[in-house]
Amino acid sequence: MELLVFKALLVVVVFLVSLGVAAYATYGERKIAAFLQDRVGPDRAGPFGLLQPIADGVKMFMKEEIIPSVSNKWLFILGPCIAMLTASMTGVVIPWGGELSIGGSKFDLQIVDLNIGILYLLGVVSTGVYGIMIGGWASNNKYSLLGALRASGQMISYEIAMGLAIIGLVMTTGTLSLKEIVHLQDAGYANIVYQPLGFLIFFICAFAELNRAPFDMPECETELIGGYHTEYSSMKLGFYLFAEYINMFISSAVIVTLYFGGYHFPFESLTGLEGNLLTLVQVLVFMGKVFFFMFFFMWVRWTIPRFRYDQLMHLGWKVLLPLALINIFATGIIMWLNGSLN
Repeated sequence: MELLVFKALLVVVVFLVSLGVAAYATYGERKIAAFLQDRVGPDRAGPFGLLQPIADGVKMFMKEEIIPSVSNKWLFILGPCIAMLTASMTGVVIPWGGELSIGGSKFDLQIVDLNIGILYLLGVVSTGVYGIMIGGWASNNKYSLLGALRASGQMISYEIAMGLAIIGLVMTTGTLSLKEIVHLQDAGYANIVYQPLGFLIFFICAFAELNRAPFDMPECETELIGGYHTEYSSMKLGFYLFAEYINMFISSAVIVTLYFGGYHFPFESLTGLEGNLLTLVQVLVFMGKVFFFMFFFMWVRWTIPRFRYDQLMHLGWKVLLPLALINIFATGIIMWLNGSLN
């Protein structure tokens, strides 16, 4: 019973943290963009503009909700719901920290430890495209439909390379459990040492999966006015935008978990920390790594120009896919030479 209550509370905490990070990621992105463009950024709502995300949220709630008369109403509503749901489901298998001791009982800061955690992540991420496709098609708008078609083609193309990149990681670790992958990195080196090419492929594919620049073809304003969410307003538009930032937060957490030691940090055993204090430090270290990658996503968006669509597909099919296959073969050969394969 205690475990059930703790897990329920952890679900609520992870969901609220994801929403909070997504909200203030919008503030962070605007501030980073302003810094790179020699501007000030948000500075009116609260000190240093810190209340701007709250003001934006209230604005989203208060705006008039418009459903085009020519749209498929129920699918039009379902699209952003699926996008938000799939974004919120991915955090349940991520280990956010070590063990927390409460009243003599120990609890893992992971909602559920699936022995097929990586497959669960890939499965949930692959269903996220349905929210975009349904929303774009149900809008009955040519720009929305073009954006949805671009998104589906882009995600399918880059999910293949992403999955193949993870195969190399699974070969070296021998497990699909995210918790086990984190523990193995504590016992040895971070997986970035063993899988540098796999990490690079995975990281590039993450940009495409998130529809982040320079892969933001499904919603580029200069061509499609906003793409698949052109006809959306109020909180339906808010759901799409929130889902994008939650996905960026979760993607950064997955990258840290798979390739950068998760919540572990260098010389952890030499610090003398133990118990709940060690767990707290681990959570802070994990979030620090995650925020670094979120910053990197934002920095790239405001630094690198957008690809043409043919360049995007060329990179996915003719560059990243062959590299991912080469990475698998190279990993197998190295493991065979080292005697890891029987």
